[in-house]
Amino acid sequence: MKCISKIICVICVISLFFTGCGFQQAALTKEYDAYSYQNSFTNQADTVNANYFAEDVCVTDTINFGLEGTYARVAQGGGIFNVTKNEVLYSQNLFKKLYPASTTKILTAYIIIKDCNLDDVVIVSESAANQPKDSSLAGLRTGDNITVNDLLYGLMLNSGNDAADALAEHHSGSVEEFAKVMTEEAHKLGATNSQFSNAHGLTDKRHYTTVYDMYLIFNAALKQEKFVEIISTRSKSVTYTNVNGSTVHKTYNNGNQYLSGAQETPKGVQVIGGKTGTTYAAGFCLVLYCKNEAGEDIISIVYKADCRHNLYLLMSQILRKYAN
Repeated sequence: MKCISKIICVICVISLFFTGCGFQQAALTKEYDAYSYQNSFTNQADTVNANYFAEDVCVTDTINFGLEGTYARVAQGGGIFNVTKNEVLYSQNLFKKLYPASTTKILTAYIIIKDCNLDDVVIVSESAANQPKDSSLAGLRTGDNITVNDLLYGLMLNSGNDAADALAEHHSGSVEEFAKVMTEEAHKLGATNSQFSNAHGLTDKRHYTTVYDMYLIFNAALKQEKFVEIISTRSKSVTYTNVNGSTVHKTYNNGNQYLSGAQETPKGVQVIGGKTGTTYAAGFCLVLYCKNEAGEDIISIVYKADCRHNLYLLMSQILRKYAN
């Protein structure tokens, strides 16, 4: 377990706000120094925000710990964070730049829930409906009329890239503009070593995050009751109309194998929900929200596992070892 005093926490977080320069040139394999920071803030508001931010999150350094006796070798990054106690319990390359795949949709959902009316009806554009054949989809077609609320279930349960683009266009007018909002929102949350170029997570050199940054983003999203409601839902039936006015019925099923029953939940842990992600470049990823036997909130992340089996193998192992 890694514990750091409040004073050191503040210093660490201050550093996080100043490690975001030159993102487009940075190699994804390069870690950044969480302790390097500039001499002063640009204004007093930044100082106030940094102090408040540090009191409400887990903060640590770049040193790995907790890997002994685990199958850490099957993944490129991972972390366990006790949100209740603000403690980092397992640290594996927390600050290494990695592709997030569909765990990107955590940030997409966070922004949409925060900014949009969930009852608004979205008309699905041709560009949103026209996704690569190997994409995960919510099954949308051009001209479909579907609520923001139902799109969020298609986004987070079915991991629909079509739902992601439809929501992005509804929010900002285009995916490109929404991606700018995503990066800005991430930086506001302290996730300064992240950059986003799309709403779904398909591979792009300009689209990356770190385990620690995704913890910050997911931690903020968990404060939204609607977000927790969605990620904890095993199956959701939705009804909407297509371009011809005909009724369409869809059922979206959660891809989280702990919730589907395909994977056994680690003893002493209650899995609430989370988000999976998989691409060739990103490997197999999982961001998870659990409660331990003491009722404490736990966020656990595994990034770039070499296969789905090993993704859940490592996740279960570190949860059993460190969550309680």
